[in-house]
Amino acid sequence: MINRGRGQDSEGEAQFAPGDLVRHRRYGYRGLVVAFDLTCGASESWYQSNNSQPERNQPWYHVLVHGSHQVTYAAQDSLLVEPQPGPIEHPLLEAFFSSFEGARYVRNDRSWELA
Repeated sequence: MINRGRGQDSEGEAQFAPGDLVRHRRYGYRGLVVAFDLTCGASESWYQSNNSQPERNQPWYHVLVHGSHQVTYAAQDSLLVEPQPGPIEHPLLEAFFSSFEGARYVRNDRSWELA
C-alpha cells in the first residue's frame, strides 16, 4: 500500500512524507520522497538482493534521486533529513510536485499511481 501522507506502524510513526528532502546514510545521495509504504512492499527476491537488507518492518520510501534518472526504495533507518535543503533535478519531478517552498516540495493536483 502506497501512502501519500504520514502514517504509523508497529515501530512508530513514519518520519518522512511526500515532498520531504532526504539524504541516504550509506550512499550519500540527496533525494525527494514521493510516497512511502508502512512496511517493505518489495518482493522477497528483491529484498534478498539488497546489499544492506534493512529491517522490513519499518516505513520504506520511494525516493527520486537528485541529478539522475533513478528512483530508489529506501528504508526509514537508511535516510536522514537533508541538512542543506534545496531544489533537486530529476526528470519525474513535475509528474509529482508543483513547486519548491521553503525546505520541501508541494504536491501537484495530478492523479498518479506508482507501479
